[in-house]
Amino acid sequence: MRESALVLFSGGQDSTTCAAWALQRFNRVDTVGFAYGQENANELLQRDTIFNALRRDFREWPGKLGSDRIVRLDLFGQLVKSSLLGDEGLPPRTDGLPVSFVPGRNVVFLTVAAIMAKEGGHDALVAGMCETDYEGYPDCRDDTIKSLQASLNLGLQARTSIETPLMYLDKGDTWKLAEQIGGKRLVNLIVNQSCTCYGGELTSMQPWGMGCGKCAACERRAKGWAKYTFKAEPTLEGEAS
Repeated sequence: MRESALVLFSGGQDSTTCAAWALQRFNRVDTVGFAYGQENANELLQRDTIFNALRRDFREWPGKLGSDRIVRLDLFGQLVKSSLLGDEGLPPRTDGLPVSFVPGRNVVFLTVAAIMAKEGGHDALVAGMCETDYEGYPDCRDDTIKSLQASLNLGLQARTSIETPLMYLDKGDTWKLAEQIGGKRLVNLIVNQSCTCYGGELTSMQPWGMGCGKCAACERRAKGWAKYTFKAEPTLEGEAS
C-alpha cells in the first residue's frame, strides 16, 4: 500500500474507474478535474455525485478519499480549434488526427497535476490515458506518458510516478476492471452517474449510461458494454436494451 495519489478525475467512465483503482492501492487519494472549455462540461457536473458515492457507499475504503478541486485551463480555446471545444464545421486535420483532438491537452493536464503532486506530497498521478481503445491521440500513448514522467521529474526535482491502469485495456476490459475493483456497485455507479459523451448529454439514458448515443465516445462505451455483457451488438440510441 503506497502513501498518496492524485487522480485526474473528469467524471467519466475511465476516470471513475481510475479513482477506484487508486483507492485500492493508496492510503490517501485526492482528485483534480480540469475545466478547459470543453463542450462536454456536463461531465464535470457529475463529479460531486460520484465523489460522494465513493465516500459513502464503499466502506472498504474508509477515510481514504481526500480533497477534490477543479482547475480552470481556458487557454486551449485561445490556441487551438477542436470539436471538443465546441468548434463546429471543422475541416479534416491535415495531420490525419480527428477534429476532436485538442493538441497538448494531456501534456498540460499532467504538467499541472505534477505541480500539484509536488506541492501536495503525492507519490503518484493516476490518469485514464489508453492507447488500445482511442482515436489516435498521440498524448494518450504509453511512450508519451513515460517520456513526460521523466521530464516532469527532472524539471520538478521529484520522484512522482504516472500510473495509467487503462493503458492497454479496451472499454469492455475497463468495465470488467471496475467490477473486479468495486463489484456491481461500482459498475452501477459508473452506468448511472458518469458521463463520457462528447456532447455532455445527461438527459438520455442508454443501457450503458448517459449519452447521446451518436458520438465516438458513446460508440466506444456502447461497444465496451456489449463486450462486457456478452451481447453481440452494442445498444445505441433508439435501440431496445
